[in-house]
Formats: sequence, C-alpha cells, structure tokens
Amino acid sequence: MRIGELARRAGTTTRALRYYESRGLLPARRNGNGYREYDEEDLRLLRQIRTLQDFGFGLEETRPFVECLQAGHPAGDSCPASLDVYRAKLAELDGVIGRLQAVRDEVAAQLARAELEAAADLPGGPEPRCGLTPHGGAD
Repeated sequence: MRIGELARRAGTTTRALRYYESRGLLPARRNGNGYREYDEEDLRLLRQIRTLQDFGFGLEETRPFVECLQAGHPAGDSCPASLDVYRAKLAELDGVIGRLQAVRDEVAAQLARAELEAAADLPGGPEPRCGLTPHGGAD
C-alpha cells in the first residue's frame, strides 16, 4: 500500500509517517518508481506506536515496542526492553498521581478551612484570614 492509504488506515497523517520514517521507527521501502511501499506489518507497527502515544508514551519510548515487533515477536511488549519502558512509565505515573493527591489534599484542607470561616462569618464572628499566606496569618 502507498503512504496515503497507510496513513488513512492507521488514523494518522502522511506527515507523521514521514517523521516516523526519519526517526527510524517505520521502514523506508520504495518501489521502482520511488513511491513508498508499505504492508500490513507496517500498519501493525503504526498501531502499536499510536496506542502507546494515546497512553502518554513519548515517541522514543515506543522504539523498544517497535523493535520487538520487527524482531518477529507476536506482541510489542513481550521483550525485556519493552517491559523496562512499561516499568519506567508506571513509576512516572505513580509520581504524578502522588503529586496530584498531595495537591488535592491541600485543596480539600483549604476548602474545609474556608467553609468553617464562612460559617463563622456572622456579625461579631472572627476576622477572616487567608490560609495561603506564608505564615498562615492575616495579610
């Protein structure tokens, strides 16, 4: 198949395919008239790349999966290098989740504080203060 058909079937653009080719992720085969020529195996490589990118993997992170498929393995994630990338991505995601959980906890604490102060904000109630100041006191 030619580049336009491959792009359409893979759900991407011809520009992206040329970029993948320039990065060595997609084989560059040409027929007698100079047109790029692709087959079902190339479509399989592209689907692996696109799936990983949809999960947040960078293009270089897809390389071990592509190489695994090109080596003849039935799945791109059945090689040790692919498993290493999975492990690294999982650790990265765990770190992001931890940071987000800490931010969520802080926002929840600020909300609880603000709700208490809002409830106490009756005539004669305490003076409101911002819990986001460096010393936690009034401005």
